[in-house]
Formats: sequence, C-alpha cells, structure tokens
Amino acid sequence: MSDLADQEWRLIRDDPRAGDVQMAVEEIAARTALEDDLRTVRVYSWEPSTLSLGYRQDPETVDWDYCEREGIGVTRRQTGGGGIYHDRNADISYTIVAPADEVPGNLMDCYDLFCQPVLEGLQRMGVDADFAGAEQSSIYQPSCYLRDINPAHDVVAPAGEGADAKKISGNAQYRQRNVVIQHGSISYDLEPAHHVGVFDTDLERETFTDRVTSIREEAGIDREEAVDTLATALGEWCDADESGWREGELEAAHELADRKFGADGWIRNREVLEATER
Repeated sequence: MSDLADQEWRLIRDDPRAGDVQMAVEEIAARTALEDDLRTVRVYSWEPSTLSLGYRQDPETVDWDYCEREGIGVTRRQTGGGGIYHDRNADISYTIVAPADEVPGNLMDCYDLFCQPVLEGLQRMGVDADFAGAEQSSIYQPSCYLRDINPAHDVVAPAGEGADAKKISGNAQYRQRNVVIQHGSISYDLEPAHHVGVFDTDLERETFTDRVTSIREEAGIDREEAVDTLATALGEWCDADESGWREGELEAAHELADRKFGADGWIRNREVLEATER
C-alpha cells in the first residue's frame, strides 16, 4: 500500500468501450479528482479494437484502409509515444488519476510510484516483469511496442534477461488541470498481424513477436484472472473502494468524445471542436 492510500480513491472495473470514450473518461476522472476530491484507478478494455495514436504522431503512418477493413477504431491519446493497437481480448489497459500536488513532481519518480501496482499485479500473475534493465534501440518508431525501449517506463519480461527481455507493457503520463493521468497497455496475448497491419509500412509479424511478450506466454493464466489480479493490485495499492462512474460522468465523457477524441480533426490534426461547433 502506498502513502496515497490516505486519500479517497475508487477502483473501477470498467466495461469495454470505444477508444474515443475510453480516452474521454480519463479527462472526466481528472475533473472529478479536482472538484470532488475523488481519485480513480481502473482497468478496462477496448470495443471495438482500437489503434491509439501518440499525441504528435503523423497520421500518414496509419494504414487507414486496413483499419477500416478490419473494423479497428482509431483515436489519438493525450500522451506521446508511438501508436498502440489495443486488441479487444489481447490488450489489458489501466488508468491512474490523482492531483498533481499529491504525487512526485519528478516524472521518473512518478512513473516509479504509479507502476508499482502494475509490477505487483504482473508478479502475482506469475510474470517475472520489471522496468527494462537495458535500453533497446528502435525498430519502427511510429509503433509504441517497436520503438526504443526505455528503462524509465517500459516494462519487460523475463526481467532477468537484460537486453534479451521482451516488452510486455508501455506506460505514459500527462498532466492536465493540475492532475496527473497515467495510462498503460499490457499485452495479455499477441496479435502480431494487427499490430503491424495498422501501420502503413512493410513489417513482418516476426518483427513484433521478436520484441514483445505477453501474460499468456509468460504465465499461461486466462484473461479474466489476469484482469482481476491487476485490478486487485491497483485497488490495494491505494486502498480504493470498489465503485463505478458517478451520475453524469459517462454522459460528459460521450460529449467530450464526440467533439474531441472521436472527431476526425483531433485524430488527424489534434484539433478540438468547441461545444457550439458540434
């Protein structure tokens, strides 16, 4: 349990949602943390499967025809880094939202704090995971899982294999309205065809499987158990109460998704519609 447990937290075992809504609810949770003094940890999945672009990622790196043909949604994150294909079943995602004045101001220290429950959850699943012990150079920069591996926030397994360890989780943070939001993607299973197919480039599937591993590959447990284990570790880390979204939060998230995270202007050019422009 962290020192943050002295504050009021909620744990949300969230329903599968479209990518634009999943990004929007993080900003709504940030508002709740500031206005209602309630912090959030949650575990969630994506429906449909979604490619989330890094904040500054060039839309020309996306194979838009492939995404449309395969029914893969596309949104853009507030965080930087490369694009991540979030498969409906092969990806497990999480979010942590807390006021900035309650967490370390140093980015690396904050990563270290917020990744504690993620590493604990993976250990409980039987995955020998830790922050990367060695840097690995980029294979394909537009892809989060194929760009350079950074010991500061990339989690690999098996942890003891050094430069031969494979990436299992990518994590990123941003600060908004004096709130820190961290989200991360954890590979439960591998879907290499989609991971490389969503990008407008010629990559072999082996390029992905040579760099990335998964919970299923490392520990062999089923997805439901993995999700439950991660959620429990997050909840215990901050002594959160099991809860859900408050009245009005999801409605606000859908409104924000319509004018921002699901809007073509945001996805292609980081443009945000004003409420009167919808």
